[in-house]
Amino acid sequence: MATRLVQINMKAQDDSALGRFWAEVLGWGIDSEGPGVTNLEPVGLPYPDPTVIFIDLVARPESKTGKNRVHLDLATTSTAHQAELVARLKGLGATLADVGQGDVPWTVMADPEGNEFCVLEPRPVYGDTGPVAAVVVDCADPREMARFWGEAMDWTVHEVADDHATMRSAQGVGPYLEFVRTPDAKNGWNRVHLDIRPYPGDDLEVEAARLRALGATDPGFDRSAVSWTVLADPEGNEFCLLSPK
Repeated sequence: MATRLVQINMKAQDDSALGRFWAEVLGWGIDSEGPGVTNLEPVGLPYPDPTVIFIDLVARPESKTGKNRVHLDLATTSTAHQAELVARLKGLGATLADVGQGDVPWTVMADPEGNEFCVLEPRPVYGDTGPVAAVVVDCADPREMARFWGEAMDWTVHEVADDHATMRSAQGVGPYLEFVRTPDAKNGWNRVHLDIRPYPGDDLEVEAARLRALGATDPGFDRSAVSWTVLADPEGNEFCLLSPK
C-alpha cells in the first residue's frame, strides 16, 4: 500500500478572494465543494493527477501569525520571465517579503493574506513542472523527513543531504516536494499543510495504521465531522489522509 500527495490545504480568512488571486497566478480554474471551501485546479484536468498538486483554500477566522512552514515555489523560464512574473504578481496584490533570505537569486513574496511564496530564478530541474516548481516544507531534519515521506508515499526520493531533501511523483512528473532545514521551531497548527490519498481499493484505516507505524502521530483533531484522518509527521506537521481515490 502507498499514498501520494494530491493537494495542499491553505487556510484563508477569505477563501474566495484568496482563491481568485491564486487562480490568476497559476492560470487555473475555480470550483467549490461547499461554503467556505475554494478548490483550484487546471481547467479540464481530472482530479487527482500526478502532474499537478491541487490547492484547496478553506475559510478560517484566525489571522496568520508567523512564517508558514509550508510554501510554494513558482517556476520561471528566464530572468526576463522572473521579472515579468514578479511585476504581474504585484499587480494582483502580492508584496515583497523578507524572511531573512539575504541576497538570493529568487524573489520572496507574500500573497494578499501574507502567505509566503518564492518566485525562483530559472532552473533547468523545474523546466517541466508547470507553474508550481515545488512545495517546500521547513524542517529540522531533512533526512528524517525524506525517510518518513519516502515510505509514506510512493514518490521517488531524488536527493537527500543534511540541509535539504527532494522528492517527486513516482511517474517523474509534476512539482517536487522539498524539505529544507531551518532553525525556526514549529509554533501552533500549520496554516498550510499537505493532503495525501491512498489509491482506489485501499483501506483508509489500514493505511492510517501503516503511517503511524512509520512515525506519524495523532494531533488530537476532532474527527466527528469529517471523513478523513488528520495525522502529523515526525516533526509535528499536520497532514490529512483523505479517502482512497
